[in-house]
Amino acid sequence: MSHRFPRPGQGSSRLSGTEATMKQSAGRLGLLFPNPVLVVGTYDQRGEPNVATLAWGGIASSGPESVSIAVRPSRYTFEALKRTGAFTVNLPSVAYAAEADFFGMVSGRTIRKLEATGLTPVHGEFVDAPYIAEFPYNMECEVVQSLDLGQHTLFIGEVRDVKIDETLIDEEGNPRWGEAKILGFDSGMRAYRAPGEVMGDAFSIGRKFISS
Repeated sequence: MSHRFPRPGQGSSRLSGTEATMKQSAGRLGLLFPNPVLVVGTYDQRGEPNVATLAWGGIASSGPESVSIAVRPSRYTFEALKRTGAFTVNLPSVAYAAEADFFGMVSGRTIRKLEATGLTPVHGEFVDAPYIAEFPYNMECEVVQSLDLGQHTLFIGEVRDVKIDETLIDEEGNPRWGEAKILGFDSGMRAYRAPGEVMGDAFSIGRKFISS
């Protein structure tokens, strides 16, 4: 059975007149909103800890727990990923927006970024990659797959362990992300954003559309 979209001007059966939202084609944009600010940690060929800020990445699978990061072959981190097969994903709080921005502006080939910012690298407990002590959330990942997509190579990392600041864990062992103030990236405005207000409980507010 084929599906037909309304012709321009026809609108929708649920919207009419000034209620209809006009759309304009923006072309082929590879953008989603908001993006997490992913600070990826690796060890370079000298054995020095290096970090790079990436915007393209996220959860790849919940079983086994896996994340994806997209890295250009020209990046210094790309060489480390290929050589060590390990990385960390570090989520900064809004207090470290300037540091996260800096990590994406310069190359570890010429600058020791962690030394420049005074942040503390900690050797991963489960993988051969450093995480950042001051950032509230750190994922230790082992590269299990990589896929050349063109300008970027997608690396899939299986999560071996996660480190979370103790102050963000409640009595039942659940993380309280509202208090973490994890930094977000607005790729359209090229700006960093603080987390917004809670609009409702997940898997709950949508129940009004489920027939009783």
